[in-house]
Amino acid sequence: MAFAPTLAVRQSSLVMSPFSWNGNRSGYFNPSLEKYEEIPSDIGIPFNVQPKMKALEIAQKARDAILSRKFDQVRVNIANEDMVGHTGDIEATIVGCKAADEAVKIILDAIEQVGGIFALTADHGNAEDMAKRDKSGKPLRDKDGKVQTLNSHTLNPVPIAIGGPGLAPGVRFRTDLPNAGLANVAATVMNLHGFQAPDHYEPTLIEVVDK
Repeated sequence: MAFAPTLAVRQSSLVMSPFSWNGNRSGYFNPSLEKYEEIPSDIGIPFNVQPKMKALEIAQKARDAILSRKFDQVRVNIANEDMVGHTGDIEATIVGCKAADEAVKIILDAIEQVGGIFALTADHGNAEDMAKRDKSGKPLRDKDGKVQTLNSHTLNPVPIAIGGPGLAPGVRFRTDLPNAGLANVAATVMNLHGFQAPDHYEPTLIEVVDK
């Protein structure tokens, strides 16, 4: 099985970005097949003070890489919802989410231009629900009646979106994987590149249906 060159765009201060991309390794698997672009984070500035973080700069770097057509895969980590969400500052998190949305649009527009494919997902939820809740789902309140803020990861299911003009006809999500998770994304991405995933991988999320 052959692997194509890839480019990972990340913020240097977000250790989970390279660490996670490379199977809990911070270094290259093969420098001749990979290239990292580091965009330094703001130093000493809380995320809720600078909630846009470096999302737009990362998106622009990814856009340039995509439009260059030099890479067969560009992996991007946009962490605003996670990092700003951990501050518990809801207003700042909203600003961060809007910045992430804008960044994603820049990347998707570039994919559209080159006729590519995108796979968009996350490793956990964080900003979609920032209220502590009781077992019935009702928000918990403090002694003054204010809703208690949740600033940790959530346990809500995380969606994945796959599309783009390069997606082959008949590709659809499988319906026989009710408990699929992040581990299934690896085989899915390999399939999107036209490769067969090894048998020990978790099953792919997609299938091709003849029309």
